[in-house]
Amino acid sequence: MSQSLAYKIALSLIPGIGGVLARNLVAYVGSVEGVFHESVKNLIKIPGIGEVNAKKIRRGEVLDRAGKEARYVLENNISTYFYIDKNYPRRLLNCADSPVMLYAKGEINFETERVISIVGTRNATDYGRSLCDDLIRSFSEREYDILVVSGLAYGIDIQAHKSSINYNLPTVGVLGHGLDLLYPAVHKSVARKMLVNGGLVTDFPSNTKIDPPNFLRRNRIIAGLADATIVVESGKKGGALVTADIASSYNRDVFAFPGKVSDAYSKGCNRLIRNNVAALIESIEDLEYIMGWENTLGKTDAVQQQLFVELTPEQSLIHGILKEKGEAFIDQVCSEAKLPMSRVSAILLNLEFKNVVISLPGKMYKLR
Repeated sequence: MSQSLAYKIALSLIPGIGGVLARNLVAYVGSVEGVFHESVKNLIKIPGIGEVNAKKIRRGEVLDRAGKEARYVLENNISTYFYIDKNYPRRLLNCADSPVMLYAKGEINFETERVISIVGTRNATDYGRSLCDDLIRSFSEREYDILVVSGLAYGIDIQAHKSSINYNLPTVGVLGHGLDLLYPAVHKSVARKMLVNGGLVTDFPSNTKIDPPNFLRRNRIIAGLADATIVVESGKKGGALVTADIASSYNRDVFAFPGKVSDAYSKGCNRLIRNNVAALIESIEDLEYIMGWENTLGKTDAVQQQLFVELTPEQSLIHGILKEKGEAFIDQVCSEAKLPMSRVSAILLNLEFKNVVISLPGKMYKLR
């Protein structure tokens, strides 16, 4: 058993310590292992920890549980993704509240060129299921390198997974419990098929009880893994609207299919559109236009980057960051440049006008 894995799991299991505080602990102490060997006196000094949390960390009980979980992971061929490991999904790295540890089964490529989350009501209508199927069929017909993410729940979620399987597209289900069970159990046969081309992912360890709040918590992963979230149908309230709000807070694109004002399961989508949280979508063409995908459909870029373009000092700074990273989300650029979002957005726009950078889906940029 890997002792390093046990420590990583332990960090994610400390009661009362979420992703943000867990990252603070490692940043201040200097290593994952060091967190569990640091004195209570020093732990208390770390912002947000306090005496109660410091004593929880030093008790060692969480290490015992983590050791058992590490054995379960290794015995069941489960993949793990720790937030400072190279294999951690890069799209999630941009989310402040993303989990420090993920568990997954299947054949998942989190770095697929395009990742789309599709969510909606559990009480899907024939109209909603048809919209979902048509959209995913269009992805297949255009031969996009795309990964479809949803929550394996009743309604729109399971339709997204089924349609992806039917059209041979990889699809990932984000669970609100550990990988030792599946809820709802009626979807086990679909989940088994997903393991061949896609898979299952969760931030919950084994032996986690089925608890409604956990399914809301997993929505941040559904939103964070994707370049854009599409709401197909939703009532006035529901998990799909929560996922849309989270995606918007991550500066990810959000789309919603409109419906009749009298339809109960279109009210949520119509509200998202009315409040400018989501862009209206009627077909894949709307998605392609807003995400800029139409520029990649077999077209070559006719405009070559000009040689010896004159750049301001700030533009040169941004150019250097993108040259080093290859491609980066706008908030990564802000962090590296130590400039506010509004300023970086203006600089990037000017660099686009000069044909120096390209805007990618999900507010990501790279040099031409």
